[in-house]
Amino acid sequence: MSRRIAVDAMGGDDAPGVVAEGAARAVRSSRGENGEAIEVLLFGPKERAQAALDEALVGLGEELAEAIRVVHAPDVIGMGEAPAAAVKQKQQSSMHRGLGACQGGQADAFASAGNTGAIMAASLFTLGRLPGVDRPSVLGVVPTLEGRCLLIDVGTNVDCRPAHLTQFARMGVVYARRVWDRPGPTVGLLNVGEEPGKGNEQTRAAYDLLAEQPDLDFAGNVEGRDMLAHAADVVVCDGFIGNITLKFGESIATTLLNEMVRREIEQQGLSRQEAAAVKSVLEGVQEPFDYEARGGVPLLGVQGSVFVGHGSSSARAVERMILSAAEVAGQDVPQAIAAAFEEASAEAQ
Repeated sequence: MSRRIAVDAMGGDDAPGVVAEGAARAVRSSRGENGEAIEVLLFGPKERAQAALDEALVGLGEELAEAIRVVHAPDVIGMGEAPAAAVKQKQQSSMHRGLGACQGGQADAFASAGNTGAIMAASLFTLGRLPGVDRPSVLGVVPTLEGRCLLIDVGTNVDCRPAHLTQFARMGVVYARRVWDRPGPTVGLLNVGEEPGKGNEQTRAAYDLLAEQPDLDFAGNVEGRDMLAHAADVVVCDGFIGNITLKFGESIATTLLNEMVRREIEQQGLSRQEAAAVKSVLEGVQEPFDYEARGGVPLLGVQGSVFVGHGSSSARAVERMILSAAEVAGQDVPQAIAAAFEEASAEAQ
């Protein structure tokens, strides 16, 4: 079954060029041996988006060109604009119209590397939140020694109540089950110590609340050093802590390691062949931390499939974001989250 993805042509620092190129690459990749052919609706100002797409399609053939169509959306929400004001004032934006295509059934998912706050606000405005969800949330993926774990929230909600953290856990568990095919995911609370009673008022109350949930396999507190050892499948925290944790980890795996290895190669005077071998090992270590390999992450808690990418996304990252959105769109994640919240509410009564 073919998937149709609505893509924000104007989302990201280098839009619309890299977005159009990424869309073309995604359509081509989806027609590989194991891929499911996708179509893309590219939303943005007609002339700018079409010019970028025409350039991206050079040499790719007529079949691919027919799988991508530009849809006019005259307004653009900039990366630095205040989300609430922009969403209210620019209701013909590429975000609004792309999300509207999902709401109206013309697309299976929406993907954007634009202003994250605006994506969330526009998603709530256009699609609405799922019943029982107070705070939709963007999740992060953290490599571990056993594979990967979910970190949620990673910046969407910087101030949270304990009940919000419990909701994040429930949404993360559903995602791990449906998309990662992981039965019985465990939940951990990111904290300053392992023992119950550790942390601030928020985390202490969240600990007690998480421990009371019969549908969650709560593993207790998780210290930052234990997350990479896979102390839990789903790790919850507020977006303030989550965003710092995720970006600090990415910087260590990329910027810091690259520079440390470069200096050590120079100091030890390694030959070109020896240096190449070291760099090959380093690339293998860094690969799980490469956000471009995933492209984007889902916004959970809204009535539709929405994927959010880095503002600095390259064409490769946009490609992966679109392919990931197409894959997750077939997993019925919003419906599963709604069912999990309904069941938890029934058990609490």
